[in-house]
Amino acid sequence: MTTLDIVGLCGSLRQASINRHALRLAGELMPAAMKLDIVEWRDVPVFDADVLAAGVPAPVAALRERIRRADGVLIATPEYNFSIPGGLKNVLDWTSRGDDQPWAFKPVALFSASPGPVGGARVQYDLRKVMLFLNASVLVKPEVFIGVAGTKFDPQGRCTDEPTRKFVGDQMAAFERWIAAVARMKG
Repeated sequence: MTTLDIVGLCGSLRQASINRHALRLAGELMPAAMKLDIVEWRDVPVFDADVLAAGVPAPVAALRERIRRADGVLIATPEYNFSIPGGLKNVLDWTSRGDDQPWAFKPVALFSASPGPVGGARVQYDLRKVMLFLNASVLVKPEVFIGVAGTKFDPQGRCTDEPTRKFVGDQMAAFERWIAAVARMKG
């Protein structure tokens, strides 16, 4: 059986972010046929069309190629000011440039963790709109919003909340099925 290569993108650069903990949890709970590779994007510069005109910067080119090679992309992100964190949006802006952008028909799953009660719902709806425009194949259900997330992870970043573990595990099983469905649709 072939292992599905899943790129993980965290909307927060902080090593101890709740969303990074949740992304690692998703990797733990993925079906055996999936393997998560959390890709860092700290070196991606702020988008500048003048820089793009001179050529795609090496960190952007490497990230685009990594996304292109992946069987799917899993994005875990916090909500900043009711929307997408600027850094993550910047990554999407860079990687989506050009006719050869890697997001077209790419299976994508999203989830968010937040200290607030709604678990980052607003960021997911904005992110879904952006991914739709990029022609990505975003998993619709099950949605995962990890609210009051600080109470669901211990100081080492391990999830201690069984319902959260179940929601994330269910989404990862659905993501595996979604990747297969998208592959069948692409023919």
